[in-house]
Amino acid sequence: MIKKKSVILMQGVFEPSVFDRLEKRKGKKFFILEGRPGLQAAKRSSRELIKRKITPTLIADNMAGFLFYKDLVNEVWLSYQSVDKKGAVCQVGGLILGVLGRTHNVPVYLHPSNQELQLLGHPKDITRFNGMNVAPSNIPGYVPLVEWVPKKYIGKIYGN
Repeated sequence: MIKKKSVILMQGVFEPSVFDRLEKRKGKKFFILEGRPGLQAAKRSSRELIKRKITPTLIADNMAGFLFYKDLVNEVWLSYQSVDKKGAVCQVGGLILGVLGRTHNVPVYLHPSNQELQLLGHPKDITRFNGMNVAPSNIPGYVPLVEWVPKKYIGKIYGN
Protein backbone atom coordinates (compact mmCIF):
# COMPACT_ATOMS: atom_id res chain seq x y z
CA MET A 1 0.00 0.00 0.00
CA ILE A 2 1.32 3.42 -0.93
CA LYS A 3 0.74 6.11 1.69
CA LYS A 4 -0.28 9.65 0.80
CA LYS A 5 2.64 11.96 0.02
CA SER A 6 5.17 9.10 0.20
CA VAL A 7 6.40 9.06 -3.42
CA ILE A 8 9.45 10.75 -4.92
CA LEU A 9 8.77 10.82 -8.64
CA MET A 10 11.93 10.74 -10.77
CA GLN A 11 12.15 11.61 -14.45
CA GLY A 12 15.25 11.65 -16.62
CA VAL A 13 18.79 10.32 -16.58
CA PHE A 14 20.69 11.56 -13.54
CA GLU A 15 24.35 11.73 -12.62
CA PRO A 16 25.18 8.77 -10.34
CA SER A 17 25.99 11.12 -7.42
CA VAL A 18 22.33 12.21 -7.36
CA PHE A 19 21.31 8.76 -6.19
CA ASP A 20 23.63 8.96 -3.18
CA ARG A 21 21.27 11.59 -1.72
CA LEU A 22 18.39 9.13 -1.90
CA GLU A 23 19.96 6.54 0.40
CA LYS A 24 19.09 8.74 3.38
CA ARG A 25 15.42 9.07 2.41
CA LYS A 26 13.89 6.33 4.58
CA GLY A 27 10.18 5.61 4.26
CA LYS A 28 9.92 7.06 0.77
CA LYS A 29 8.88 5.22 -2.35
CA PHE A 30 10.76 5.99 -5.54
CA PHE A 31 8.79 5.93 -8.77
CA ILE A 32 10.69 6.18 -12.05
CA LEU A 33 9.07 7.34 -15.26
CA GLU A 34 10.20 5.04 -18.05
CA GLY A 35 11.59 7.71 -20.37
CA ARG A 36 10.32 6.77 -23.80
CA PRO A 37 11.28 6.34 -26.51
CA GLY A 38 14.64 4.83 -25.49
CA LEU A 39 13.68 3.86 -21.92
CA GLN A 40 17.07 5.11 -20.73
CA ALA A 41 15.61 6.62 -17.57
CA ALA A 42 14.10 3.29 -16.57
CA LYS A 43 17.27 1.36 -17.28
CA ARG A 44 19.80 3.70 -15.70
CA SER A 45 17.81 4.96 -12.71
CA SER A 46 16.65 1.46 -11.77
CA ARG A 47 20.21 0.18 -11.89
CA GLU A 48 21.54 3.06 -9.77
CA LEU A 49 18.82 2.67 -7.13
CA ILE A 50 19.19 -1.10 -6.91
CA LYS A 51 22.95 -0.65 -6.42
CA ARG A 52 22.02 1.35 -3.31
CA LYS A 53 19.55 -1.31 -2.11
CA ILE A 54 16.51 0.81 -3.05
CA THR A 55 13.78 -0.92 -5.04
CA PRO A 56 12.02 1.57 -7.31
CA THR A 57 8.64 1.25 -8.96
CA LEU A 58 8.59 1.82 -12.70
CA ILE A 59 5.62 3.60 -14.28
CA ALA A 60 4.72 4.67 -17.79
CA ASP A 61 5.41 8.32 -18.54
CA ASN A 62 1.72 9.16 -18.83
CA MET A 63 0.81 7.78 -15.38
CA ALA A 64 2.26 10.69 -13.38
CA GLY A 65 -0.97 12.67 -13.37
CA PHE A 66 -2.78 9.77 -11.69
CA LEU A 67 -0.23 9.75 -8.84
CA PHE A 68 -0.75 13.49 -8.30
CA TYR A 69 -4.53 13.06 -8.43
CA LYS A 70 -4.29 10.40 -5.71
CA ASP A 71 -2.13 12.77 -3.58
CA LEU A 72 0.77 10.30 -3.51
CA VAL A 73 3.61 12.52 -4.76
CA ASN A 74 5.82 14.21 -2.18
CA GLU A 75 8.59 15.49 -4.49
CA VAL A 76 9.47 15.52 -8.18
CA TRP A 77 13.09 15.11 -9.28
CA LEU A 78 13.88 16.09 -12.87
CA SER A 79 17.21 15.77 -14.61
CA TYR A 80 18.32 18.80 -16.56
CA GLN A 81 20.66 19.22 -19.48
CA SER A 82 21.25 22.96 -19.03
CA VAL A 83 19.92 25.63 -16.72
CA ASP A 84 19.89 29.42 -16.36
CA LYS A 85 18.02 31.99 -14.25
CA LYS A 86 14.88 31.66 -16.44
CA GLY A 87 14.52 27.88 -16.40
CA ALA A 88 16.01 24.64 -17.65
CA VAL A 89 16.21 22.27 -20.59
CA CYS A 90 14.89 18.91 -19.42
CA GLN A 91 13.83 15.64 -20.96
CA VAL A 92 10.42 15.90 -22.61
CA GLY A 93 7.76 15.42 -19.96
CA GLY A 94 9.52 17.73 -17.51
CA LEU A 95 7.16 20.61 -18.23
CA ILE A 96 4.00 18.66 -17.44
CA LEU A 97 5.60 17.42 -14.21
CA GLY A 98 6.43 21.02 -13.33
CA VAL A 99 2.85 22.10 -13.99
CA LEU A 100 1.49 19.15 -12.00
CA GLY A 101 3.87 19.92 -9.14
CA ARG A 102 2.82 23.56 -9.00
CA THR A 103 -0.89 22.70 -9.28
CA HIS A 104 -0.65 20.15 -6.45
CA ASN A 105 1.81 22.12 -4.25
CA VAL A 106 4.54 19.52 -4.70
CA PRO A 107 8.14 20.77 -4.97
CA VAL A 108 10.05 20.12 -8.19
CA TYR A 109 13.81 19.74 -7.83
CA LEU A 110 16.27 19.73 -10.70
CA HIS A 111 19.39 17.59 -10.68
CA PRO A 112 22.14 17.35 -13.30
CA SER A 113 21.89 14.76 -16.05
CA ASN A 114 24.75 12.63 -17.25
CA GLN A 115 23.25 12.30 -20.70
CA GLU A 116 23.31 14.86 -23.48
CA LEU A 117 19.98 14.67 -25.26
CA GLN A 118 19.16 15.26 -28.90
CA LEU A 119 16.39 17.72 -29.71
CA LEU A 120 14.34 15.28 -31.79
CA GLY A 121 14.13 11.53 -32.05
CA HIS A 122 13.42 9.51 -35.18
CA PRO A 123 9.73 9.24 -36.20
CA LYS A 124 9.98 5.44 -35.91
CA ASP A 125 10.75 5.89 -32.21
CA ILE A 126 7.04 6.57 -31.70
CA THR A 127 5.46 4.51 -34.50
CA ARG A 128 7.34 1.34 -33.51
CA PHE A 129 7.95 -0.30 -30.14
CA ASN A 130 10.11 -3.37 -29.49
CA GLY A 131 10.52 -3.81 -33.22
CA MET A 132 6.80 -3.87 -33.92
CA ASN A 133 4.61 -1.32 -35.66
CA VAL A 134 2.17 0.31 -33.26
CA ALA A 135 0.64 2.62 -35.88
CA PRO A 136 -0.22 2.29 -39.57
CA SER A 137 2.85 2.82 -41.77
CA ASN A 138 1.49 6.03 -43.30
CA ILE A 139 1.17 7.81 -39.93
CA PRO A 140 4.00 10.30 -39.30
CA GLY A 141 5.71 10.48 -35.93
CA TYR A 142 6.88 13.59 -34.07
CA VAL A 143 9.38 12.90 -31.30
CA PRO A 144 10.66 15.92 -29.33
CA LEU A 145 13.16 14.73 -26.72
CA VAL A 146 13.80 17.91 -24.71
CA GLU A 147 11.71 20.87 -23.60
CA TRP A 148 12.03 24.11 -21.70
CA VAL A 149 10.77 24.19 -18.11
CA PRO A 150 10.27 27.80 -16.92
CA LYS A 151 11.66 28.80 -13.51
CA LYS A 152 8.15 29.32 -12.08
CA TYR A 153 7.72 25.51 -12.05
CA ILE A 154 11.07 24.77 -10.43
CA GLY A 155 11.78 24.64 -6.71
CA LYS A 156 15.48 24.10 -6.12
CA ILE A 157 18.25 23.45 -8.65
CA TYR A 158 21.15 21.25 -7.63
CA GLY A 159 24.57 21.11 -9.28
CA ASN A 160 24.55 24.35 -11.25
